Parts: sequence; C-alpha cells; structure tokens
Amino acid sequence: MIRVLVVDDSAIVRKILSQELSRDPEIQIVDTAPDPYIARDKIIALKPDVLTLDIEMPRMDGLTFLRKLMKHYPMPVIIVSSLTPEGSRMAIEALEIGAMEVMCKPGAAYTVGEMSSELTRKIKAVSRIKTFKKTERPTTPSPEPERLSLAKTTQKVLAIGASTGGTEALKEILVRFPPNAPGTVVVQHMPEHFTRAFAERLNSICAVEVREGQTGDTVSNGKVLIAPGNKHMLLSRNGAIYTIVVEDGPRVHHQRPSVDVLFESVARYAGANAIGVILTGMGADGAKGLLEMRQAGAHTIAQDEKTCVVFGMPKEAIQLGGAERVAPLQNIPREIASLI
Repeated sequence: MIRVLVVDDSAIVRKILSQELSRDPEIQIVDTAPDPYIARDKIIALKPDVLTLDIEMPRMDGLTFLRKLMKHYPMPVIIVSSLTPEGSRMAIEALEIGAMEVMCKPGAAYTVGEMSSELTRKIKAVSRIKTFKKTERPTTPSPEPERLSLAKTTQKVLAIGASTGGTEALKEILVRFPPNAPGTVVVQHMPEHFTRAFAERLNSICAVEVREGQTGDTVSNGKVLIAPGNKHMLLSRNGAIYTIVVEDGPRVHHQRPSVDVLFESVARYAGANAIGVILTGMGADGAKGLLEMRQAGAHTIAQDEKTCVVFGMPKEAIQLGGAERVAPLQNIPREIASLI
C-alpha cells in the first residue's frame, strides 16, 4: 500500500481527493491536514510515502512548508493547485524546490474523474522515487552556467519530450544553449496554464527565447516552443519553413500534449534534419515516436537511468530501439551540439 497524506485548506478538496484516491486498492489515505502546521505533526506520526500539497494556504504558504520539508524530511510531493496565474507561478517554483509533479484541482480543465485518475498514476510513480535531502539556496548568486558555442547556425529541428522530473532536466539543458541554438520544440507533461508559467520562467534565465507555442509559430534558430497544457503540438512544414500546429485530440498514453504526437510529426516533416531527445518521465509516451524519428534518419538521444528521476519513458525508448545514444543529463547538451 502507498500511504498518502492530503494537505489542503479546503475541506471539500480534502474529501474529494480522499474518496477518489481511496478507490485504488494500492493507495491508502492515512489522513488529511488543513494547513502545514498540522501536516508537520501528521508526517512525523504517520510517516506517509507521498504528500499531496496545496500551495495557497493560511498560516504558512505551501512553498515555505515545502522548503522546510525538503531540508528536514525529504519525501515525494505532488503539488495540487488552482489554475490561477499566481498558483501556476508558485507551482513552477515548487518544482524547483523539490516537488515531483504538479496537478490542477478539478474544475473547467479537468473533471474529478480525470484528475483523480491522473493523480493516482502520479502517486504510484513518485512513490518509487528516492528523494535526497535538499539544501538551502545559496545567498550569493549562482554562477551563470557555461553555455555551448555553435560556430554556425543550422536549420535542424530539435524535439524534446519529458515528464516527471523533466522541468529541472529541461532547465539544465536549455540554460546552456547559445542564442543561435537550433529551433526547438518541447513537450513537457504539465497541465493547462502551468506550461505558460514554466515557459516564462525558462525565458527569464535562458539565452534563447522560450515561450508557449501557438499555431503558426515558426521553428527557427534561437527559439524554443513549449506545447501548451491540454493541447497536442505538431510540427508542420511549408517549403523550407517549419511551423507548429496546436490542436485538440484524444489523449495518447493518457497525455495531452503527447510526446509521441510531436515526435511522429517531426519524423514525418523533418526526417534526417531532426534530433530527438527523450528525458526522465513515467510511462511509455515518446518511445514509439523516437523510434519513428530514428527510422526517418534523425539522430536520437535518451537520458540514462542514473540521472533520471523516473526511468520510464527513456527505458521504453531504449528497449524499443529508438535511442541511438544514451547519455547522462549533464552530457546531453554537448551530445546535441556534436550532432548539429
């Protein structure tokens, strides 16, 4: 049994999450807590395996609590937040602090059933993650990461797919890109609105332009387009110009956006002119698409097991034969540069 503690100031949300998650025979809701102070005592007494945490709460906000938790009692945490712009920004900061996943509360974007089904899958995935003690952020600014240098630009298309743990993995890669890096398209499994906050955060720290993609956007050097949450993003081509299409459609591997949907379109329209990268994440999304990219002549890279938060998506891609190279996260930017 996976022991879960639900922390949320809303009694209704606590009740809904407890009822829905308890339907799965592998999950046990050990208790709920309306604020971090009560949660702290219950964590010590009950020792849950996974925590679901709201970040907009009274007495102590979720971010402050998360920092303390990761310093003194690190454990897998899934943020369950509202879809407000402020809630989205705080959720992205929570991922940087050490939360494993973000989810939005039931509402216009997700029904209770959809949300509980996805949250159940995420709880099962993060319960197997080994968490490590987090340290306080240094008071002095961190040195700027060493950026790669590309002597000349190309028209190659770089496609990246990621899920659990992917926000930090993507950040480690993209902050090292030079301003003339190849046009990049990204699917990071993340709910609607959270992807915009994620893109804005990356744009503030990267030399390349990073933003949420829209239909008609060109894929060009120095630009990174991130698929909007709850929409599929596909590559298209008009002559020598690559563009993207953002559209609805059925979920693939329970996901929308889906890495497979993106990769398969890249294989179709860019072929050997593309590079595919699959990063940490649960499930099999992206494995089939990466194989199609490789069969179309593209170079392909998978993150290795040691540096993955969840070795699910890369493992499936490697076993299927879609990965031409397997590399630790810290080496992937140089692998990309060597292939351009």
